[in-house]
Amino acid sequence: MTAPTPDNGAEPDRVPTPEDAAEPDRAPTPDNPEEQVSQAAVVDRSDHLAGAEKALLRADELYAGYIPGVNILNGADLYVKKGELIGIIGPNGAGKSTLLKTLFGLVPVRSGSVILNGEDITSLKAHSLVARGVGYVPQTNNVFPSLTIEENLEMGAYQVPGKFKERFEFVCEIFPALRERRKQRAGSLSGGERQMVAMGRALMTEPSVLLLDEPSAGLSPKLQDLVFIQAQQINKAGVTVIMVEQNARRCLQICHRGYVLDQGRNAYMASGSDLINDPKVIQLYLGTLARA
Repeated sequence: MTAPTPDNGAEPDRVPTPEDAAEPDRAPTPDNPEEQVSQAAVVDRSDHLAGAEKALLRADELYAGYIPGVNILNGADLYVKKGELIGIIGPNGAGKSTLLKTLFGLVPVRSGSVILNGEDITSLKAHSLVARGVGYVPQTNNVFPSLTIEENLEMGAYQVPGKFKERFEFVCEIFPALRERRKQRAGSLSGGERQMVAMGRALMTEPSVLLLDEPSAGLSPKLQDLVFIQAQQINKAGVTVIMVEQNARRCLQICHRGYVLDQGRNAYMASGSDLINDPKVIQLYLGTLARA
């Protein structure tokens, strides 16, 4: 699902400005270790190409950005196999959210491709991607505040209205509070409750892959932990999940594989447990990201 539009009361997305663009690549300096991306650490594309065989969704050498001539993604690769939960971490401005938006057709692709189940879906419109089984939960503006919880979920099922009852039951098994409060307006909910509604709405179309953009952002530590548990529940229910997160350590604890993105390209790719214990990843990324 796309974010609510200005017509239904949500604030429109701010138009990116040149100040939002990623800074041009700078040579790492010895006195700035957190800016270094070791050449030895950069993932060899042969690993990606071998792993991406028969993947549910794969992205190859993506170059993309908001402003003409300025790329945020600089050759990013990604793949996810059916049933996986993938985490994407990295410093602020690394292009993590941009990568998800590019997969969902919200950012122009200048080079590279996105393949879903063998079909090229590069730059397809959001409604076409939803119809093909891709769900997306943006970080902000992700509910219709003037509608009830139930009406929000109905909006999620607009392409499959005949399946509303079945999908509603599925969503409420993961988020039981939504059943109890189905008549409450989404605008009166807390941040954690809104996140449940947003994820629930995206699940109404029975997606094969769900894109989550920083679902724990702005939540209390207790609610953050609940969001990660719910992401695992969604994955265990048969939905493949790609999740961008600033809470890097917690994300790596639950994901099957993780990607570290830096300056719009892959810096590391390994299992979540390997990344969380890698001394270089800890030094360059987890030391700051784990506290973010």
